[in-house]
Amino acid sequence: MKIHADALLFDNDGTLVSSLESVTRCWTRWAQEYGITAEAFGSIALHGRTAAEIAADLLPADVVPEAVARIELLEVEDVPNGGAHLLPGTREFLDMLPADRWAVVTSATRRLAEARLEAVGIRPKTLVTAEDVTRGKPDPEPYLLAARELGVAPSRCVVFEDAPAGLAAGRAAGMTTVALATTHRSHELDADLVVKDLSALSALVTDHAVEISVRG
Repeated sequence: MKIHADALLFDNDGTLVSSLESVTRCWTRWAQEYGITAEAFGSIALHGRTAAEIAADLLPADVVPEAVARIELLEVEDVPNGGAHLLPGTREFLDMLPADRWAVVTSATRRLAEARLEAVGIRPKTLVTAEDVTRGKPDPEPYLLAARELGVAPSRCVVFEDAPAGLAAGRAAGMTTVALATTHRSHELDADLVVKDLSALSALVTDHAVEISVRG
């Protein structure tokens, strides 16, 4: 299978970078600090959503701003402790792409996203974070904003995601979707193409498009 596009839009956590252990560690501590029961915490989907949305599901509205600031601090401080590392194929795949042909679109705050990306040596020219939008994934707003910033029509963008919420956002934006089975099982991911991670893909860049292929 080959996919042709003008721009490639990547989720970060679980797509380019693995932060799963850090997320589990920090959010578990956060839940304990705010007296959230294990049952309540276990019923909430963490991956692919903004911290503000997660906190709003678990805490009174007047506590949410403080709670969001707290989890951001915990996660940023955890980055030097192995809180982020590159997933297989990330470096090689990004190195094939011109800087103006791709963006990172994350549900994390800018401070946290930049800390994790800097830790692994990824410096995107275009970065869309939680502060840049009013509605996070699965709403299409984050991906539509990235397409506008790159000057590319949504239909000519490919979204790379590991989470159902992010894939739903990509589909709603009218974009081609590629799912990476890094945090979810393949059968849980609804996408135009599902692969294990970026090491399964190659990219050929021309003057007019990027051709994405599955490695043989």
